[in-house]
Amino acid sequence: MKRKISTLLIVSISIVVIAVILLNLKASNLTSEQEIIVLIRCDDLGMCHSVNMAAKELIETGVPFSASIMFTCPWYQEIVEILKDHPEISVGVHLTLNSEWKNYRWGPIMGKEVVPSLVDSCGYFFPSRKLFFANNPEIKEAEQELRAQIDRAIQSGLQIDYLDYHMSTVVSTPEFRTLLEKLAKEYNLGISRYFGEIDVKSIYSVPVKSKTDSLIDAINSLKPVEMNLVVFHIGLENPEMNALIDLNPFGLPQMSRHRQAELKAVCSRKLRKTIKKKNIRLITYRDLISDLGVETMKSPVFNTNIYNP
Repeated sequence: MKRKISTLLIVSISIVVIAVILLNLKASNLTSEQEIIVLIRCDDLGMCHSVNMAAKELIETGVPFSASIMFTCPWYQEIVEILKDHPEISVGVHLTLNSEWKNYRWGPIMGKEVVPSLVDSCGYFFPSRKLFFANNPEIKEAEQELRAQIDRAIQSGLQIDYLDYHMSTVVSTPEFRTLLEKLAKEYNLGISRYFGEIDVKSIYSVPVKSKTDSLIDAINSLKPVEMNLVVFHIGLENPEMNALIDLNPFGLPQMSRHRQAELKAVCSRKLRKTIKKKNIRLITYRDLISDLGVETMKSPVFNTNIYNP
């Protein structure tokens, strides 16, 4: 009984927080009674060359989006150079404590000697949240590593606007969420999903041929004044991406086809026509933070199962 009351209380508080943020949005320059606000966030940039080239294709369409970069990955420098030519793109740090691809692994910036509780015997991050937490990660070591990732991002020369979290690991426990919030406050950065965003139904696991239509259906269901977040995992279907196999049992087979289809969906004429027809305003996290301020952030109730797999 006490657990039910506690859950209801948390949900009620979350509803109030979202309502307050939406009222702030109405009072700001971001929205009007008729507009629908949508943030597009693309994750895993810097993971590999094919993901970076997909991001470049999206940039060339002129669609406003927020770019979440994995600064632990070997290809992060390439996406940094691409984004230096496109300051209109809002950039975030895709805080990473997992490495999920067979034969293509990465580890901490700090090195396994400094943060041994975060890595396997080879010095790589674990492929899943379950294995990560089974290794009893030290929160002090996690803080060292996450600071290193944020510092690398800032030192890259890009303007960093926000933080988010690869595979939701950094928001999986209260202790790690507290660390995330502490770092965001210290570095004066926003946190994705801390501004009352409503998650648009993901097309991640939708069949390849249905992704564009599924995205359009989801966009058509959006309502005015709501602030919506749609997350994409884009890439190119090519030999590099074809070679990547997810070590997690929930990983999608033929992953490169799925990522190519997500790119096709977000770049599609159908989406642009729907955005215009629905009076949708696309904004970035930089726009959002500039208008509302990081001081308006509130910790949401997390269900990590609906976020990054």
